[in-house]
Amino acid sequence: MVFNSLHFLWFFVVVYAVYRLLPHRPQNWLLLVASYYFYAAWDWRFLGLLIGSTIVDYTCALLLERTESRQRRRALLCVSLGFNLTLLGFFKYFNFFADNLHGVFAALGWRLDFVTLRVLLPVGISFYTFVTMSYVIDVYRREIAATRNLLDFAVFVAFFPHLVAGPILRASKLLPQIASPRRVTVAQLGDGMWLILWGFFQKIFVADNLAPLANAVFAGDTTQTGVNVLLGVYAFGFQIYGDFAGYSNIARGTSKLMGIELIENFRFPYFVRTPQEFWRHWHISLSTWLRDYLYIPLGGNRRTAWDVRRNLMITMVLGGLWHGAAWTFILWGLYHGLLLVLYREAERLRAARRFLLGPSPLARVVGWIVMFHLTCYGWLIFRSRSAGQIGHLTTQLMGHFAPSTINVQGLLVPLALYTTPLMLVHICEAYFDDLLVVPRLPAVVRYSAYVAVFHLTMLFGNFGGSEFIYFQF
Repeated sequence: MVFNSLHFLWFFVVVYAVYRLLPHRPQNWLLLVASYYFYAAWDWRFLGLLIGSTIVDYTCALLLERTESRQRRRALLCVSLGFNLTLLGFFKYFNFFADNLHGVFAALGWRLDFVTLRVLLPVGISFYTFVTMSYVIDVYRREIAATRNLLDFAVFVAFFPHLVAGPILRASKLLPQIASPRRVTVAQLGDGMWLILWGFFQKIFVADNLAPLANAVFAGDTTQTGVNVLLGVYAFGFQIYGDFAGYSNIARGTSKLMGIELIENFRFPYFVRTPQEFWRHWHISLSTWLRDYLYIPLGGNRRTAWDVRRNLMITMVLGGLWHGAAWTFILWGLYHGLLLVLYREAERLRAARRFLLGPSPLARVVGWIVMFHLTCYGWLIFRSRSAGQIGHLTTQLMGHFAPSTINVQGLLVPLALYTTPLMLVHICEAYFDDLLVVPRLPAVVRYSAYVAVFHLTMLFGNFGGSEFIYFQF
């Protein structure tokens, strides 16, 4: 079930109508049943994995709460992590490693006649395993207390707005809201409706209309001019932002309507000047998860400069691998790790600091342009189907930027049309440093924005019902 479908519309209308009539504890039972139905609508066979992960981590956390022995606590933590990482490794990476192993033996001239098991990827497994692992780790660190209510914990894990594509939530933020009675305020209703409307606009008007432009550039190994490759990369950069930020906004909006607050997951990430800022503004729930549960335990910024570089590279490579079982994702993580390392070194050089990070308006513009294009090249790596295609598109990107070679009607005009409204709101949000600035504007401006976004979505939106990009992760 996808948000941009009639199935979800009727599902949410029915669930929400009943939800508002029930007291707190029946509300939680309703949320659990609805969330399991929402997940089973994809493939009911994988519902058992979600329930199994919930029960294992609920039990491990309870035992951790009652255990004082350091050795036994570590053993319980290993059980939880081992269970979740085994699930994630088998279902997400088995095919990748099996295919690469087969390729290595073939390159050596060894013919292996064995049947490879093709494993389907359960939707959302990367998200809910990270949610439950962070809960057990926090209990192990004694940062939070283990919940004794299995219903509350099950709702926390399976809560349908965030279940299949995030945000990756922390128990310290969401569990208290699940466990306590909820009251929906007028402000939450207004903010929630805007977030839902804006999320559908980002998905249906921006992302799904830009998808054909990006697909045309990344479809094959045809010869293209550098300027058209660049426009195609721009299209994918805004597509993936509109797609994923749109999902996060719909998730936040539907949650607000139920009196539950989810964290911001995107905060104008294309208006930053350094890789560090980018990862504080893009997929915030994942970047903070990697920081708190991988980078800092590895040593973080402590010890020597070489240790810091190593920690950054390990974190970003594993972050890239989290996105999918492909060498392109590993290369994308490696690329962003190198950017983080190089920018840290550049900050030590006065000339580079003045050029990219200085306070002057010119330095700000230059730093923003440089970082935006470095990010876009990362999207070229991310979107490519192979290392060979990365090299092919990179070669094409290096030349043929004559104005006469621009695909005006097929790329430039639609790219401008579908991104301009997004950027206008984006600029307004960044100027006021508030993702909910539109509902705070004067009534005339506010309702004009609502009407414009609604009409653009209904008149020019792509209602093909395509899945969100991050469902595959």
